[in-house]
Amino acid sequence: MNEIKIEKLSEHRLKEDGVFSWPLWSKEPSCFDWTYDGDEECYILDGEFTVETRNGNVHIKPGDFVTFKKGLKCTWDIKKAVKKHYNFP
Repeated sequence: MNEIKIEKLSEHRLKEDGVFSWPLWSKEPSCFDWTYDGDEECYILDGEFTVETRNGNVHIKPGDFVTFKKGLKCTWDIKKAVKKHYNFP
């Protein structure tokens, strides 16, 4: 099972799926543990961070469309302040 899926979606697809109307979340550089209670989809607008999992580290940057799977336990290591649209489908 892929705990984290990263895609590059076209701007047309992002608009079609309503991504730009999803709520915004932002966070300053920091490091914290997180567990996902449900699937989360998000589109990264700004920032750079690494998500550390038991299966390895995933580097995430602006333009990435990311799906985090329910049950994922990880550590977020934010290097540059993050701003993202997010959705819990």
